[in-house]
Amino acid sequence: MQHILEHIGVSIAAITGILAARGKQVDLFGVIVLALVTAVGGGTIRDLAIGDTPVFWARNPGFLINGSITAVVTFYLVRYRDLPSTVLMVADAFALALFTMVGTRKGLAFTGSAPIAVVMGVITGVAGGMLRDLLTGEIPLVFRPQIYLYATAAFFGASGFVLLDHFALDPKMNMIVGTVATLLLRLIGIRWRLRLPIYRPREVTTTGTTVPPPPQNSA
Repeated sequence: MQHILEHIGVSIAAITGILAARGKQVDLFGVIVLALVTAVGGGTIRDLAIGDTPVFWARNPGFLINGSITAVVTFYLVRYRDLPSTVLMVADAFALALFTMVGTRKGLAFTGSAPIAVVMGVITGVAGGMLRDLLTGEIPLVFRPQIYLYATAAFFGASGFVLLDHFALDPKMNMIVGTVATLLLRLIGIRWRLRLPIYRPREVTTTGTTVPPPPQNSA
């Protein structure tokens, strides 16, 4: 099941790479590069972090073929039909949910550590999109205040999967529940514009002087 989820995630992530390239005047080769970076970037960082080398797409080039074909098909489709911007966010939510579960399960299998598994899940879910945004000159989605529960959804979905696995429930059902939970949390965040508190700099008074933050005791 994990292999199937990875292929579905690669396809969806490749589509988000194409949609993110709109208006950037990128040719077909550049589009394929963006699609592949989005599709395999998070998994590559995950595999390198846990020492699973060669990385997954080097062992199974089918993932690269999948991403490339998806990129070419999507490239020509969007030339004839414009898609609303919300499609990118919804497609990215599906890729986030799928990759988060795949990364969490693999991190848990390789390390046996719940915290590391959660971190690997979040990295797998968000790193590809971060690389995509950096290559297109955009602020990564995970750092945008209006992105609405992006990495947060991955974190809670990964944590839920690890918790279910602790109770030795059916692994396939754990994957399904974790994927759905991550996806729903992300879509709910988009629908109702839920977000974490935003960091605010120190206030500046009307006279132009800076008001320092209140003193804090060191831990």
